[in-house]
Parts: sequence; structure tokens; C-alpha cells
Amino acid sequence: MNSTFFIKLYKWLHDNEDEIKDDLPKNYFLLLLSSTFTKLGDTLSNPKTVLTWVMTIMNAPVYLISLIVPIRESGSMLPQIVLGNYVKTKEKRKRIYIFGALLQCVAIFAMGLTAYNFEGVLGGFIIVFFLIIFSLSRSLCSLSSKDVLGKVIPKQSRGKLKGYTSSVSGVLVLIAGLFLIYKSKEDTTILFYSLLLIFASSMWLLAALFYSSIKEPKSEVEKTRISLKNSFCKLTLLKSNKHFRKFIIARSLLLCSSLSAPFYVLLAQRNIGKDAYLLGLFILVNGIASVISAPIWGKMADKSSKNVMSIASLVASFLGILMVVILVIFKEISSLYWIYPVAFFILGIAHSGVRLGRKTYIVDMAEGNKRTDFVAISNTIIGLILLITGGLSALASIFSVEAVLLLLSLFGVFGAYRSYQLPNVEEN
Repeated sequence: MNSTFFIKLYKWLHDNEDEIKDDLPKNYFLLLLSSTFTKLGDTLSNPKTVLTWVMTIMNAPVYLISLIVPIRESGSMLPQIVLGNYVKTKEKRKRIYIFGALLQCVAIFAMGLTAYNFEGVLGGFIIVFFLIIFSLSRSLCSLSSKDVLGKVIPKQSRGKLKGYTSSVSGVLVLIAGLFLIYKSKEDTTILFYSLLLIFASSMWLLAALFYSSIKEPKSEVEKTRISLKNSFCKLTLLKSNKHFRKFIIARSLLLCSSLSAPFYVLLAQRNIGKDAYLLGLFILVNGIASVISAPIWGKMADKSSKNVMSIASLVASFLGILMVVILVIFKEISSLYWIYPVAFFILGIAHSGVRLGRKTYIVDMAEGNKRTDFVAISNTIIGLILLITGGLSALASIFSVEAVLLLLSLFGVFGAYRSYQLPNVEEN
């Protein structure tokens, strides 16, 4: 990397004329590239859209399809309270990220092979098995990446980094969406979707390669015995740290933007159809949403990440309430093709803000190993809540998709209120 060029680019992006270390711009752009590729991989194997389509074509049972979103989301979070202690025993935590990224590459690659070679119940169970491996590997990356980010990128630059990452990856997602729309003119077989997953797996390989070049300072090491008892003792932080406890409550209520996404897709499938064109359109508008909103959310998050969480949650919630009103009271509108991509576009903007806001908040909230504890405990609790609410939502959606969407939206309104009450953590 040309250090002079990247120093100038970093200063331009951050409107910063102060002297900075050579390692900072290099680490900044290596993190940006690595995160960009993982986000593209996530999009091309997303259980809310792509994986649902693949399992439907495989004729996997509905009960397995309804489980993939809760498993993917909660499986990457639940183990973190145990894995957090393991991470704290390592001086260089980027190695944990690299290992986790390579495992995710293998898991998605295996899903692509499974999609082509198996179908029905057996194929569905094999996909779920590799999804569990993917989720557990993802938990390693989640824990280690936040710690590395906190060490190599200063406050009031982290939100912008996440924003620019979402914007760059959004451009690549746009290309992927346009490609899917183009391919929808042909007869897309299971081979096409299998190759799509295999291509997605390569994104984690590229991410691991870029991440390996990051210059990471040594972390403080804790020589603690790794056990379930020691891990769950960390839950006492919820009792002793009022600020952290309030953040957990707020974050739990913000799940509306994540859990409601599959129901927008389901409503579109029910009222419009299940062709590849619609899948490509959803991916396309989600990419546009990231490109437009992420840099703005990022700059806002560096000033007040809790306000970003609150505003974005309100957008997602009011959208859900509006959609329910339209679909229940004005039923003739439900057959309009454009309403679902537009709604998914707005939801994409809102969800981008919720994710970016709460990630920036927890990284800025603490330093060192305390940050690792906060991330581990937070994600484990949220993972459990996701598994429960996701399962209940999947069950309830059999009876009324609109009712589930309305309930999630009302929780989101309360979550916006609780987020707004949190203290700011961006001051140096």
C-alpha cells in the first residue's frame, strides 16, 4: 500500500489535518476491504432472501425454512459468553477472526454443494447443519473484530468506517442484484443458485487475506480458566452496570428491523410470486439503501450512536405499521408489484442505521477486555432472545404474517424510546 496516498485519503474522508500514524490509514482501509467482502458474501447467502429461495427450490420442508433466520442470527451470538474468555487469552486477536472467516468460507461452500446434490428433507437438514457451523464461526469473527476495531481505529472514526464499508459493499450488492435480474430472463436452475453460494463463500477467503495484513497491537491477556461457570459469572455485569443493562434492553427491542425483514419477503411471495426477478429486485434495493444511507448513518453515529439507533428504529417501526394498515384495510393495493421493493428499500435504510448505531455504541462504550465482555454478554443474551422470538414469529406467521409484523413494529417504537434515553458515549 502507498502510505502517503492512503494517509491523504484518510484525512480527506475524515476532514482531519492532524498528524496521524502510518499504521492507521493502512489498517483503516484493510478493515474496509475485509468488511466489504464479508458483507457481499452475507448478501449472496442471506437466509432472509437467497437461502430461502434455494431451500424452496430444493423442496425443503417449511418448518426447516422457517428456522434458518433464527439459527443464523442466534447461533452466532449464543456462544459468545463462553468464547469471550477464550478471546481474552490471546494477544493477537486478528488470528481468531481469520480462522472464523475461513470456517465460514467452508460452510457456505458446503451449502452450495448440498443445494446441487440433495433435495427435500435430507437436503434441508444438511443445509441447516452447515448453517450452524457458519453461525458458530461467525461468533468468533464478531467478538474478535470489535476488539481489533477498538484497538486500531480511534473513536469518532469508527462509525464512518462502518458507513463507508456499507456504502462500498452496497455498490457490489447492486451489481449482484442487477445480475440476478438479468439471469431471471433465463430458466434459472438449482445449479445457478448452487454456484451463487459457492461464489459467496470466496468472499470470506478474500476477507481473511486482507485481515491478515492488519497491524494489530498486543492485547492485555487474561489467564483465566475457560469454563461455563467462569463464563456465566460475567452475567453479573448486568446487575452491577446499569448503563450496560439499559443498552441490552434497548438492543433487544430493536430486533424489529431484523426479524421483520423475512415477512416483507413472504408477503411479496404470497401476493406477487417467487421468481428470480423478485429476488434480484430485493437484493438490488437493499444495496441501494446501503449506498445511500450508510455514510450518513456513520457520520451521525460518530456524533451520537444512540440517536441513530432511535431514529432508525422509528423508521422501521412506522413502516411496518403502515404496511399492515395498507394490507389489511386497503387490500387491493397488496397486488401492486412496486409496493414490496419500495418497502424493503425503506426497511434496508432503517436496518442499516440500527445495525451501525448499536455496533458503534458498544465499541465506544468500553475499552480493552471490558469491551470484549460487553460484546460477548450482549450478543449471547440477544442470541437467546432472537432464538425465542424468531421461533415464535415463525410459528405465528403460519396464522397471520400481518399480526407478527405489527407486533414487531410496536416493540420497535418502544426500543426507539429506550435507545434515546441512553447516555452518549462518543465524547473522548
